Amino acid sequence: MISMIADRGHLIDTDHLSREEMEELFIRAEYWRTHPEAWQHAFPGRFAANLFFEPSTRTRISFEVAEKKLGMETLHLDGERSSTVKGETMEDTLKTLAAIGVEVVVVRHQGVGRLATMAEVDTGVTLINAGEGNGGHPTQALLDLFTLQRHFGHLAGLTVVIAGDIRHSRVARSNLWALRSFGARVIVTGPESMRDPSMEEVASYLPFDEAIEQADALMMLRVQLERHEESLFTSADAYRLAYGLTRERLERMPAHGIILHPAPVNRDVEIESELVEHPRSKIFTQMENGVWIRMAVLERALLGRG
Repeated sequence: MISMIADRGHLIDTDHLSREEMEELFIRAEYWRTHPEAWQHAFPGRFAANLFFEPSTRTRISFEVAEKKLGMETLHLDGERSSTVKGETMEDTLKTLAAIGVEVVVVRHQGVGRLATMAEVDTGVTLINAGEGNGGHPTQALLDLFTLQRHFGHLAGLTVVIAGDIRHSRVARSNLWALRSFGARVIVTGPESMRDPSMEEVASYLPFDEAIEQADALMMLRVQLERHEESLFTSADAYRLAYGLTRERLERMPAHGIILHPAPVNRDVEIESELVEHPRSKIFTQMENGVWIRMAVLERALLGRG
């Protein structure tokens, strides 16, 4: 399955990519970052459709900007208004898009594993996962690693602490697989009710205040209230005091340690508002790097078709 998916240029998750494939994506992302003169001449007249069944700002707009920089034609489809609400299968929707000239479909939805299943079917389009429930978010992980690599110059040997709502985080899963491929050490931490035993089989768990003291990079996850069926803490202040990144905790990190966050940020919940723009914060750098990574991913999708 994985080889077939790779051969078609699909991007389902980071565990479907080899280290060499990720390194090539970083090389191409750096190329697109530094060669604006090549943007509009890359893929003019090629069509991509962005099919989003979940709300998104950063990911959707980042893909749209990446597509337009590459000279592509972009279609944005609201999943709630697509024919799937009338009973059309996702496979038939993809085949319809292929029939009218769309080559790449960027999909965000709530399920887990659906994209991998659809990638096994020849629908005529190449799929890119833009966030799949609490399963995976590969382009976010790739832009996170690209940000780390550009900042530190390497990934091997880094200690990356992923903190917060581990159980509901697709970002954590995709990052864990990718970071381990490059020889980085991953520590997960967060409230007991947000722990994920499956992730702790391959990543160390430490209490939050102990984990941050070892962090070359601290990735603060958004508290995903929309995915919780129960109340997990009494108030935003209570969460911040126990598990949020405060100025005092930042001072306990290694002096070279940096702050990451996939956004959107709940200011003064998982991170104090003033730290979002702190010099050691790379949050907006991550967003910028997301465009270059998504240009590389789209290029791979188009060139991998066949």
